[in-house]
This record gives sequence, structure tokens and C-alpha cells, in this order.
Amino acid sequence: MKTAKPTRKTLSNRAVGKLVVHKDTVFWDRDLTGFGVRVYPTGSKVYVAQARGPGGPRRVAVGRHGVIGAEQARQRAALIIARIKAGEEAIPKRLKPAGGPRVAALAERYLTEYISVRCKPSTVAKTRAVVRKHIVPALGELPIMALERAQVAELHQGLCETPAVANMVVRILHAMYRLAESWGLAPEGRNPCRLIVKYPERKRERFLTDEEFTRLGSVLEEMESQGGASASALAAIRLLMLTGCRKSEILTLRWEDVALDEGELRLPDSKTGARVVPLPPQAVALLAALPRVEGNPWVISGRKPGARLSSLDHVWRPVRARAGLGDVRLHDLRHSYASRALALGEGLPVIAKLLGHAHVQTTARYAHLARNSAHEAAERVAGSIAEDIF
Repeated sequence: MKTAKPTRKTLSNRAVGKLVVHKDTVFWDRDLTGFGVRVYPTGSKVYVAQARGPGGPRRVAVGRHGVIGAEQARQRAALIIARIKAGEEAIPKRLKPAGGPRVAALAERYLTEYISVRCKPSTVAKTRAVVRKHIVPALGELPIMALERAQVAELHQGLCETPAVANMVVRILHAMYRLAESWGLAPEGRNPCRLIVKYPERKRERFLTDEEFTRLGSVLEEMESQGGASASALAAIRLLMLTGCRKSEILTLRWEDVALDEGELRLPDSKTGARVVPLPPQAVALLAALPRVEGNPWVISGRKPGARLSSLDHVWRPVRARAGLGDVRLHDLRHSYASRALALGEGLPVIAKLLGHAHVQTTARYAHLARNSAHEAAERVAGSIAEDIF
């Protein structure tokens, strides 16, 4: 059985940038023996240096493509290869300042003095989880001044299978060091997250069709008549469909925030701050018919006295299963609301106001739907004219 020959080519920025693989593959440089680049199916590329020393063969990561260029990587690799062959340490340990506060202390201060006082509970919880699961275990013991870009890039690379988490780690570290500068813990320009190239993140978009909306509505009616779920939970799902609100906005809705006579929800603290949500007649009727539990301020009341529902997942899972919508999340009802608004001819600025987006640029993610609506309108108009001229 013949062994496949290693793939060799002259590694340049342009050549490495074009490499695409379906499984991990190392491409070796034609000019410098032992210098290569490992390419991952995710698109990440890490330069490596390999040589045989007195203790046997060794392979060392040189740096990530995008953080360093091919020529810089080649120069580093040549030195590493020479050291390995000479039996020396491949990458000499640099003396790092032993004193000063650690990254873990900076992370705790960032969470306590910045995130906890400026962000909403959901953001606080998410940030705290990422810091304590990824940042502190990997980098926490390092002095603030000892952390370098290569170490951040290595942590980022290690999380390549979860690109959203990897990018969040870099964003949090960048914010931590920006604050460290303002707190006098690090000099300006010392941020180790500069030039870290983030992974592309796919925005998941799922929009319900007319027929799917019909199936969903039928299932909600069936469950209501059969007592398959609480009236509050079913009302919450219908409100999500009729208003395009965020799930948190409906679950934390208080009766004092509902103005049925004016047809409005007056949210004091949504994701983008206080906002008014216009209620269509169907939503007004739904809320007017919803029983108010004495002593409970919440519209979507829970089972315990004075409590609200904290989640709809236990109801949504059987609902979507019966409706044949296994891939639909509750948040997709908000996307579907925007999609229907565009199909009916509403512009992005109006939809941004309906959805409570602080900037219309956020709503621009639906712009392709607006183009689809324009194409459909063009076909209808041209079809009407064609009937007269052909």
C-alpha cells in the first residue's frame, strides 16, 4: 500500500487564503522543509513548524493565518525548526511580569462594576457564564500585562466549533482591556484582542408561511379546548404572533403596562429601553378576555401565587410538534411578523418601530424579503398590463 505524498506548494498569503478542505489537512511549503499550514473545515488556518530533534519529531503551532502573514510565519518557523534540530526549546519562554493584578481579577471587576450595573439580567448571566467557563480557566492566572494576542488567538481557535461563543470571548476580553486602560491597569494600546479576526456567524432565519400560520392557529385552538395548556401560556404565544414582541417582553408584561382603551402596551424596560407597542384589535380582545388573577401583577401568570411564567418551552414543544413545525423557535414568530409586514408593503422604518429596534440597520436584515415583495409586486403589475397589451 502506497503512502500518499504530502501536499506541497509555496505558501503565500494568497495561496493560503484560497485553501478549502472537507477534513483537517496540512499543506507543506515547497521551499522550507517542515513549514506548513493546517487547514480546518471551518476555514481556520494555523501555520505549523515540524522537525526531528534529539528527542524525536516535534510539531509546533506558529500562529493563525490572519493574525500573522505567511512570510512572518515562515521566518518564525525557520527559527523553530533550527531550535528543534539543535535540541533546544522550540519557543523560548519569555519573561513575563510576575506582579500586578491577574486577568481573573480584571474579569471579576468587569462583571461587578460594568456588566452588572449596565446590562439586563439575561446579558449579565450570559456574559458571566462565558467569563467563568472559558476566559478565567484559560487565562485567569496570567498577569494582565502578560496576556498577548497569540494567547487570545489560541483560545479563539480552540473554540472554533462554536464560533458564536469564540467571538463572544474575544468581544468580552476586548471590552475588559478597554476598561483596564481607563482604570489605569494597562497602558493605552495594550489591548491583546486587536486584529483578532472573528469567525463568520450565520444568522438563522425561519419564516412561517400562510399555511403554517393556519396549522399553528388550529393547534392552539385544539389545545385550548382540550385543556392541553394554561390560558396564560396560549395567550403568550398568540401575543407573540400578533405583536412581534420579544418573548421576554411578553413574559414580563404587567397589567399596569397594558392600556386596552388606547390599544397599547407601554413597556418601561424593553431590550432597547422604554417603548410603546401598538395593539391590534385582535390582541386587545385577547387581553380583555384573559382572566386577571387577584394579587398577581403579571399578565402571563404562573402556577405559584403572585408568580409569572418564566418559560414557554414546555408548552411550545408539544404545540410545534402537533403543528408539524419542529424546526420553528418561538423567536421565529417575531421574524415571521416582520416577514408578513414586508409582504403587506410596510417599509423598514415602520417595521423597525413595530419591532422596537433602536436602529433601522438592525431591521435591514429583512431587506432581502423587501426585494422579494418588490419582485412579486412587479409580476402582478406587469401581469395586469400584459392582459391588456397581448
